[in-house]
Amino acid sequence: MKANHITVIYKWTANPGKLDELAAIYQQVTDEMQANEPGAEAVHCYVSANDNALYVRDEFRDAQAMGFHLSQTAARHFPQLLAIARPGPFFFLGEVPEELKQATEQMQLGGEFASHASGFDR
Repeated sequence: MKANHITVIYKWTANPGKLDELAAIYQQVTDEMQANEPGAEAVHCYVSANDNALYVRDEFRDAQAMGFHLSQTAARHFPQLLAIARPGPFFFLGEVPEELKQATEQMQLGGEFASHASGFDR
């Protein structure tokens, strides 16, 4: 694992009948991240019809890349997402600076934060 790497795992629960629209918005988010965010190293979205939810895993090179995402791509789509789904919980894994923690609190993401303890990459 890279020293400054941040992983964010989270859930959006769609309003009734809005799961397909939620997934379509996240396709746009994914496309924008791939095209415009070189610090976003990976994004994976999973749809659960049983939970009426979208689960997402974002991988960022560092806190600056995550901050760019929150202030740009996420900020553009956030109002549209809130109109059709409930956010959270959001799990931020890695060394997240205090100012980004505060930003996630202002967005009311129900964020939980944890530092890396052990593991490996192949």
